[in-house]
Amino acid sequence: MKKLLALILSLAMIFAFTACAPKEAPAPSEPGPAEEPAKTEPIRIGFFAPVTSPAASADGLSAENSAKLAVKLVNEAGGINGRMVELVNYDDGLDTTQAVSIAEKLTTKDNVVAVVSGSYSGPTRVAAPIIQNAGMVMVSAYAVHPDVVNAGDFIFSQSFPGKVQGKAGAEFAVKTLGAKKIAIIAVDLDFGTELANTFTAHAEANGAKVVSVDKVAISDNEFTAIITKLKEKVQPDLIYIANYYAHAAEVVKQCKLQGLNVPILGTEGADSWQFLLTAGEHANGVYLTTNMNRDDVSTTTQEYITRYREEYDMEPDMVGASAYDAFQVLFEAIRQVGTDDPAAMRDAIAGLKDFSTVTGKLINYTENGEAVKAVQIQQVVDGKFTSKGEITDLNIITPSAK
Repeated sequence: MKKLLALILSLAMIFAFTACAPKEAPAPSEPGPAEEPAKTEPIRIGFFAPVTSPAASADGLSAENSAKLAVKLVNEAGGINGRMVELVNYDDGLDTTQAVSIAEKLTTKDNVVAVVSGSYSGPTRVAAPIIQNAGMVMVSAYAVHPDVVNAGDFIFSQSFPGKVQGKAGAEFAVKTLGAKKIAIIAVDLDFGTELANTFTAHAEANGAKVVSVDKVAISDNEFTAIITKLKEKVQPDLIYIANYYAHAAEVVKQCKLQGLNVPILGTEGADSWQFLLTAGEHANGVYLTTNMNRDDVSTTTQEYITRYREEYDMEPDMVGASAYDAFQVLFEAIRQVGTDDPAAMRDAIAGLKDFSTVTGKLINYTENGEAVKAVQIQQVVDGKFTSKGEITDLNIITPSAK
């Protein structure tokens, strides 16, 4: 018993001694790579539109409104990857010289990660090479001229090009409306020329005849002589108008007032609240090919329409919707790859497939950066744009290679 007590006492003393001894510090771990702090500064995106141009101010306003709305809504949702978005906004005045200056500022001074063009073909096509040469992504909202995307692999178009819209218009005119003798009135700019040329080629390839083509300056608003000629001599069974909203409204009004009562087919240039306002009751019955279907029941489309009305107390149009969608394309690329690598942003956009936008499903991008998507057919009914179907044939809506 004594031996057992002595053993227990010895063990207790040993335990007490070791417990009181100083502990050795753990060996220092090998230093690892320093973690990069998460970026918190805003994501700056450049934008330009023809806000003060007398000939394009309604479109410029729609584009600018939608750009601001896109940024507001993404920031309300927490930004992109935890970072807010900041808009760097310019007015190009529909002036190519201003557009060049803007592109130079955006690529050298403004610290933007990408650019959206909310402008027409003229300003967009001169800005595109500058932005391409800077290795920066640009998404054009609705410019139709092929030179825009032909600037290089960093340049994309959210909308379909003029060669697709012209072809789709001819398809509808000949095969649905049954047109045989067609007259064209087109604005003497990139927009009108591209649409008129592609429309003519496809219409005549399908058995119709373009019997008259009149080019008009963007400043013109009197078309009596042209309409008189069409009514008394040419006698077309359809008029195709490749004009912006102001021209289109005046052509429509003057045709109706002079008794030239044949179907009129316009383009996205007439897809504007200003066209409806200016043409008034004379707009009823006019068809157009466009990038927007207001009757689309998708959440994406209807939420945009609702928020735009709430924000600006006015109706949205194709130009605004296309600008909004151009930002959504950029936002998605940034969500996927961040902002550090412009080439990765480029590749993310090029890889988009079946991407839901306000203006319908973006099926994919061609190798040349052009969007493949359905062309909407709208008709003005009771003063409102109303869906009359869409053209989905891939042989028509897929842009040909440059």
